[in-house]
Amino acid sequence: MHLDREHCVRAVQSKDARFDGWFFTAVLTTRIYCRPSCPVVPPKPGNMTFYPSAAACQQAGFRACKRCRPDTSPGSPEWNQRADLVARAMRLIADGVVDREGVPGLAARLGYSPRQVERQLLAELGAGPLALARAQRAQTARLLIETTPLPMAEIAFAAGFSSIRTFNDTVREVFALSPSELRNRRPKSANQAPGALALRLPFRAPLNPDNLFGHLAATAVPGVEEWRDGAYRRTLRLPYGHGIAALTPKPDHIACRLTLSDLRDLPVAISRCRRMLDLDADPVAVDDQLRTDPFLAPLVDKAPGRRVPRTVDEAEFAVRAVLGQQVSTAAARTHAARPVTAHGTPVDDPEGGLTHLFPSPEALAAVDPEALAMPRTRRTTFTTLVGQLADGTLHLGVESDWAEARARLLALPGFGPWTVDVIAMRALGDPDAFLPTDLGIRRAAEELGLPGTPAALTARAAAWRPWRAYAVQYLWATDSHPINFLPV
Repeated sequence: MHLDREHCVRAVQSKDARFDGWFFTAVLTTRIYCRPSCPVVPPKPGNMTFYPSAAACQQAGFRACKRCRPDTSPGSPEWNQRADLVARAMRLIADGVVDREGVPGLAARLGYSPRQVERQLLAELGAGPLALARAQRAQTARLLIETTPLPMAEIAFAAGFSSIRTFNDTVREVFALSPSELRNRRPKSANQAPGALALRLPFRAPLNPDNLFGHLAATAVPGVEEWRDGAYRRTLRLPYGHGIAALTPKPDHIACRLTLSDLRDLPVAISRCRRMLDLDADPVAVDDQLRTDPFLAPLVDKAPGRRVPRTVDEAEFAVRAVLGQQVSTAAARTHAARPVTAHGTPVDDPEGGLTHLFPSPEALAAVDPEALAMPRTRRTTFTTLVGQLADGTLHLGVESDWAEARARLLALPGFGPWTVDVIAMRALGDPDAFLPTDLGIRRAAEELGLPGTPAALTARAAAWRPWRAYAVQYLWATDSHPINFLPV
């Protein structure tokens, strides 16, 4: 998109918010960069140049606009719909890997040399991994400055900067304001207690919250997740500690309240919440593609903007998928709650009923198989899965190659196409994952007049690619499942 100058100019002149995060507009005369929907009068086309990332703008010497705040744009949907090197690298950078492990650590996770990763990112994004991580640190610093009363020194290290001087220089360079000036510009009501952050998570409209929050609430594991006072709440296992996220759907954003044991986990917690709610999706592109099928078009028109509910922890979801095989939603919650109580890490939640982190694969792998209350074949599936997750044989993180992960999952005992595809859809984030054998999908297909057999339905769904996971959400909405509606 950012290479097509004519389309970029038209998007800026029409202030089209759909393209926020797809590209950034840098103004040659003012040396400012903006999101396409910036409310100021658009510059002359001859004064515009376009970049694929905020980091590339910063490297070229442009500063962030104080009106439209381009650093708060939704992320590019490209990184959630692709599984190539660049997309996997961007997901890892958003997860804080460069700050924790450096560029060599990023490259090792991807299976490439640091030089290859640097070259690929520069070619597509105009910035290398260090510059991209630096832009993320600047955004985190701004959030902490504007939403907490923390001293600047604490903010600097919580945001990932190695020194106060680097923090000060970066903030001035990116935002054209000192940290103190940024704090003085914040609303008077922005003060929060230390460790508790109230944030706004932007998204591209439209967003239909029914299936998204309805599914998360209906499948919530007691002690780990809950629906309380109009918000979905859950515990988070994070690199430096743990946290609790409370997410509330609003008309133009998701209200997010984070309580963290270590503020260094802020960017990771935000990234994982956005990923779980699929907030970087491009719903217009998805819905336009699905509307080409006359059987799906009425479903899309009735409730556009459905998202795919995902997860904050890929290993956790894989374990829960096995525990939920061939049982009802209520039974799956009960089965998942047992290991949480027995082996999960306790947490304190003064605001609600969250009690534990979901147990890690290492903790579950240490459990005596004979103590597991499940059929022998399911027990074999469970112990094999957690064993491979614990010893690193199986990787399901954001860096996963989707095709390789699918193949490894299919090789496990007790893993059939349905289990693999539901993990691909909700844990790996594959937007084209499809569940033709799912009973709810088959019932919906028959109700709509679509082919009822898995093979015929798969053939018909070829026209929905690469958005079949979103088609699943629309098809599920035709069934009277409680997961399709917000709790009341």
